[in-house]
Amino acid sequence: MSTVGVIGIMGILTLFYWLYVTLDVHRGLELLRTLPRAVSIPDKPPLVSVIIAAKEEERTIKETVQHLLSQHYPRLEIIAVNDRSQDATGVRLEELRKWSEGKNEIRTKLQIIHITHLPEGWLGKNHALYQGYLQARGQYLLFTDADILFAPGTITDAVAYMKEHDVHHLTLTPHMIARGRLLKGFVHFFLFSFSLFVRPWRANLDNPREPGIGIGAFNMVSRSAYEAVGTHQAIALRPDDDLQLGISLKKAGFRQRVLSARHHLQVEWYRSLREAVIGLEKNLFSGFRYSYFIALLACLGQLVFFIWPWLGLLFLWDWRGAVYAATVILQIWMYRKLMSRLMSSNGEEAYLLPVSASLLLYTIVRSVWLTWRQGGIYWRGTFYALRELKRNAK
Repeated sequence: MSTVGVIGIMGILTLFYWLYVTLDVHRGLELLRTLPRAVSIPDKPPLVSVIIAAKEEERTIKETVQHLLSQHYPRLEIIAVNDRSQDATGVRLEELRKWSEGKNEIRTKLQIIHITHLPEGWLGKNHALYQGYLQARGQYLLFTDADILFAPGTITDAVAYMKEHDVHHLTLTPHMIARGRLLKGFVHFFLFSFSLFVRPWRANLDNPREPGIGIGAFNMVSRSAYEAVGTHQAIALRPDDDLQLGISLKKAGFRQRVLSARHHLQVEWYRSLREAVIGLEKNLFSGFRYSYFIALLACLGQLVFFIWPWLGLLFLWDWRGAVYAATVILQIWMYRKLMSRLMSSNGEEAYLLPVSASLLLYTIVRSVWLTWRQGGIYWRGTFYALRELKRNAK
């Protein structure tokens, strides 16, 4: 078969793939709703324990905790775990505790745990969250990151939803702040391709065989469900602990819901494009279970389904170019649809899709190469051997 024929067949197959994806996502988005406002607080509200792991977070931890201290929910305790920080994170937390204790209008208890040693067999963040759980008294546990900003009614709305719908695990998607067009395009494209891969809306189907999901910005779980899946001890060496917690809960048959909380939560994930690439390259390989074969398939997928159609659109001027043009139109439409639902974004950076896909392809390759060259990963200043990570990923 001639090269012309091969390129044409590839174009048609790629177009059919995007037609299938478009139909699947269009149906799936009906399952992905927004966290509603609570009509009222339950008569006997359960105690909620908010657990935050913070390592070198002096820039963001103060604002995050202040937002949590300003929550309207009446029964709340906050446990902030300073995980071996070498900066002023611990100092900021102690200042916050003293400040909050002097305010009559703040009734929320702020507890601080300072960790100075990381035992073997643990990733630092997972160990910190587990230590927070050991001190928590709440019926519900909320695991969140040290850079998330909460609207005052977030926890009230979340608890009301979980009680009304008998949900054991609620995870929320935040509004992502990205400064700069290239950074916004890259971050949003990562979320776009990740969503197409994991199809998070399917977690809202009450079937243990459907994929589960967890998001680090907001993982609220009933204490009984968390303990039933083995706590963070069961995922002690997983860099993607938030996702794995959700997967474990779903597999165990607990009712899970993922909702958009773009009006409740916001986060500036990365401050620059360079920071985003460096941050993602540390844990992307873990998402492929440290399998070189799966990572290779992911790279081919980025090249064939995201980058190749744009090249065909630019360089082919016959019927094949029309096929690739139709594929690109579907890509853009689907991208804008998902960004609107997840991020409240109009997706104006959609024209950067081939650039963002190329950057993500580079990040995946670099993640695999660095992990192989180093024999493991450096995470927050600690080295974890690849052999041990692989064993824990099975």
